[in-house]
Amino acid sequence: MSQSSLSAAILLQFKNCRILRNHKIYWDDLWVRDGKIVDPEKIFFDERKPADIQIDCQGNIIAPGFIDVQINGAFGVDFSDIDGDIPAGVNLVAKGLLEAGVTSFCPTVVTSPSEVYRTILPKIKKCPGSAKGAGVLGIHVEGPFISKEKKGAHPEQYIRTLENGFQDLEDVYGNIDNITMITLAPEQEQAHEVIRECVARRITVSLGHSTANLVQGEEAVCQGASFITHLFNAMLPFHHRDPHLVGLLASEHVPHDKTIFYGLISDGIHTHPAALRIAYRVHPDGIVLVTDAMRAMGLPEGIYNFGQQKVEICGKRALLKDTETLAGSIARMDTCVRHFAKSARCGPVLALEAASLHPAQLLGITKSKGTLDYGSDADFIFLNDNLEVKATYIAGECVWTPDGVQKYDLL
Repeated sequence: MSQSSLSAAILLQFKNCRILRNHKIYWDDLWVRDGKIVDPEKIFFDERKPADIQIDCQGNIIAPGFIDVQINGAFGVDFSDIDGDIPAGVNLVAKGLLEAGVTSFCPTVVTSPSEVYRTILPKIKKCPGSAKGAGVLGIHVEGPFISKEKKGAHPEQYIRTLENGFQDLEDVYGNIDNITMITLAPEQEQAHEVIRECVARRITVSLGHSTANLVQGEEAVCQGASFITHLFNAMLPFHHRDPHLVGLLASEHVPHDKTIFYGLISDGIHTHPAALRIAYRVHPDGIVLVTDAMRAMGLPEGIYNFGQQKVEICGKRALLKDTETLAGSIARMDTCVRHFAKSARCGPVLALEAASLHPAQLLGITKSKGTLDYGSDADFIFLNDNLEVKATYIAGECVWTPDGVQKYDLL
């Protein structure tokens, strides 16, 4: 029986599964109705009815769907490219991400001319996930208010300062309604004003592509910044006399009621396994796995556009053409999860939460995403013991399986 033939009021019971909930994986059933996860005790005591349909999960793990808060593009689509049909490109990526277990994501636009932002940002709108693809949680603008010294693959000629405070953001971006996150360098003049205004508008502020020292990072966090963009990459390295932004993981000057989250590109290229282990052991609750994937993800080796520049794919590495500068990754989220679990030696629970619960906490959306709590959206994935994705569900609907057949294995 296909999902499309079922009434929205149908009560589904997923049996013979292991559920990731409350930081543990344990045998239990998962109940779903109207696209939400429901409490079976209320069903039993208030309605006194069995499930309309029972689904055999064949012993798989059920975990919340992955959330990628930094992805520049994939499958030939670059979110910083104004050529072509922008909404269609987002939809193409959204559909392709289902195979990797991603049920929500933030399309990321890198440092670009103002006219590029003004063209792209109004056309990438927040939308819920469905059989058509993963949901869009809003745009992550990475730049242009960053450090030229730590620009990475960002084109230097388009990097801007914050001399006029928040007005500079409005002048460069135009309409900011679709922005969910912004990466900026906190050492810039007027950065504190900008951080406070962004937070007041419910825009998550991330620190990255920066030469900031630890004190500047701590001050930014006290103003409301809550994330570090791709830790270890495009920032000053840890030093024992000034650990710079890396030191935020162990800072005593961060408010005690605030968690500092940080992105990790666990693709086997950007971050050494030892660095992954260090981050995990120092501050496991803040880890947010990101792909930082670009247009060439899912495509063969070759030369591709990346924002305003050219990138060459050599093996598993994406490099600015004719340089050794990394320019994003070509890794899928499920690959990053498996690599992190193995390299950090953290086990499956933390690795899965780092790609689901933690990004939801970062964005303040745990009431609907990132958990299997009662009342949350029924966005989840089936995985085997090797953390390979076997099925992806959004709002309780099977939206991807390896054979492309959306069906229930009924008991």
